[in-house]
Amino acid sequence: MILCVRFGPETPESLLPRLIDLLGEVTPVVEAAPPHEALADVRGALRYFDRTPAELAAVIRVRALALYGVDCVIGAGPNPMLARMAAREARPGLTLTVDDPAAFLRDRPVVALDGVGRATARTLCGYGLDSAGRVADAPLAVLQRLVGARAGRELWERARGIDRTPVVPNAAARSLAAERSFPYDELDRAEHRRALLSLTEELGARLRAEAQVCRSLALTVRYADRSGTSRTRTLAEPTGHTAALTALAYALHDSLGLQRARVRGIALRAEGLGPAERAARQLTFDPADERARRIEAVVDRARAKFGPKAIVPGSLAA
Repeated sequence: MILCVRFGPETPESLLPRLIDLLGEVTPVVEAAPPHEALADVRGALRYFDRTPAELAAVIRVRALALYGVDCVIGAGPNPMLARMAAREARPGLTLTVDDPAAFLRDRPVVALDGVGRATARTLCGYGLDSAGRVADAPLAVLQRLVGARAGRELWERARGIDRTPVVPNAAARSLAAERSFPYDELDRAEHRRALLSLTEELGARLRAEAQVCRSLALTVRYADRSGTSRTRTLAEPTGHTAALTALAYALHDSLGLQRARVRGIALRAEGLGPAERAARQLTFDPADERARRIEAVVDRARAKFGPKAIVPGSLAA
């Protein structure tokens, strides 16, 4: 049995490691899915604690509230896909458990299945395969002819409630996150960009200190009403270079088109981490870029010796 634990969108991303540790006290097989979700394989824990999935989920919810003041919704199912789908429909304070996958999926729209995007959904709906039940009833050969051999088989299996994706423990290391909160509702776009610059400076320094690069950035903006907006974009090449991270962060922020939005916090997450030594870098003859990288190396050495605030960009010095 798999639990999908979805923490509230107002939960600071910096709390996620502690919440993952909390789940780790129940089962060692926990996979983080930043910014606000985690999967836990509790098959062994059910036997060890002699509890049902709903009872175990209630314990997790109470402990998250008591220790960190964080509420969550939890879905339970025999595999990660069904657990995630159940969590999306679960109400606060209750756990939705999928006991009969076929009955649970039959009337769900096909786009609700993992791996089915808008383009695939349009193709399937064009042939009348607009629900998971109809996809499950369709011949495998027909699906493979429509979307390809491998994708067709995966789609056919998932429509029948089969998901072979394992829960991978300790997956939190695949990303690095940082967050800035404002003391009041911040409407000034310049202050938003200052926060983004501060975040990319921090993430870039952490990436280089750990000899890692990231493949993409995920931006989350939290508003005064506790709602949030997220955007993710892939970098042109894996990097830990602060200037590249800052440029992409600004582009993500601009893509939101915020007009006088009452922003309470901004979080940035570097995803798809990998060792810097294995990352390919496009050669450039731009002297400004090379100079910026040399300066960045000097700044990193100064910060390592005198502290992270020894050298900061001028716009963050105030």
